[in-house]
Amino acid sequence: MSKKLRDVAIAERASLLGLSPADQAALQHGLALDVADHMIENAIATYALPMGVADNFVINGREVRIPMVVEEPSVLAACGFAAKLARAGGGFRASSTEPIMIGQIQVLDVPDVAAASAKLEQASADLLDWLNTQNPSTISKHAKAIGLEIRHIPLPAAQSVIPNPHFLVVHILYYCGDAMGANLINTACEALAPKIEALSGGRVNLRILSNLNDKRMASATCDVPVSALTTPELDGLTLARRIVEASLFAEYDPYRATTHNKGVMNGIDAVVIATGNDWRAVEAAAHAYAARNGQYASMTRWRLSADNQFLRGEITLPMAVGVVGGATRVHPAAQVSLRLMEIRTARELAEIIVCVGLAQNLAAIRALAAEGIQRGHMSLHARQIAIAAGATGDAIDRIAEQLVTEKQVRLERAQTLMENLKFRI
Repeated sequence: MSKKLRDVAIAERASLLGLSPADQAALQHGLALDVADHMIENAIATYALPMGVADNFVINGREVRIPMVVEEPSVLAACGFAAKLARAGGGFRASSTEPIMIGQIQVLDVPDVAAASAKLEQASADLLDWLNTQNPSTISKHAKAIGLEIRHIPLPAAQSVIPNPHFLVVHILYYCGDAMGANLINTACEALAPKIEALSGGRVNLRILSNLNDKRMASATCDVPVSALTTPELDGLTLARRIVEASLFAEYDPYRATTHNKGVMNGIDAVVIATGNDWRAVEAAAHAYAARNGQYASMTRWRLSADNQFLRGEITLPMAVGVVGGATRVHPAAQVSLRLMEIRTARELAEIIVCVGLAQNLAAIRALAAEGIQRGHMSLHARQIAIAAGATGDAIDRIAEQLVTEKQVRLERAQTLMENLKFRI
């Protein structure tokens, strides 16, 4: 396909999605350099990644088109395919808890841990009231400090750097509304630190939010009809059983779980990035939660129904994302992404994100259990190899097709094909 025809096709896709001319312009031009210069230090350019839309998603009975930013081939196609499988069973069902985040204050050199804990517990209501109604930097119409938790962490005696081998950690629980909440929580932790020191008789060191936001969770399930899994080579029940076997592998082996979960995050990160949220925070929380029982394990679980008619998938992860504040409000493409999904709350976004993670995981383990991961992946990867070899326009597809036919998806072979093509021209 020529560049002109490809540009027309891209524009037509955008129009079919109902994107306004202004939205299309925002996506085309991306982040302005003068805006980028205010977002980070020493800005020299903006960095573009492919953005696409995954279709076939039905979430809580609603059709949703999912914007995804990702450079890896096959992710969007795989998500759309898995969503189609789930659609045959009614789509995805998703839920989420209240958007509650955790701030941490580390207190050392506490002379009497039990007495300090009791004082902090007794003063908790007053401390929360101070944050919500008296301290100007933490008073908010949309967020609220709702609880205090005190934890005691003993250290091994060998940690001689701390004379008193234990410390307290005070958790501030914050309802964050539709924001991710990091800035407000960090401000609250710093504001409260002197009061914590006075009450405990100790010394405050770190005061910052925790990215293990296990009070802000999102869950999704789907039931795929076993009949929908049938392939020319395998009947649906056989493939469903293989998917369950793959799930068990990841649930009990951390080496497999790491790759399994990377596939989950292929889908999750792509939506988090598209909406201008902090994908590093989401990654950290997801992986920490996957190791919560002392061994790193899978983020998803797949099982057959008792009557062998459905394959059920489940996922539950911490999901601290926002639809206000930060890059979400600054980046024009992030705003288009939110409008495309027709969502207004952070909880809606979190629910969509875990559905995409579950779909991406289904696509990956289905491919592994059926024909292997490479068949579909290589055809798309071959295009990247062709571009790296210098191919442009129609030559990209021609060289990619030849690489796949020969089963030699390698840069050296692509470069040879490019030289032969130049010679013929």
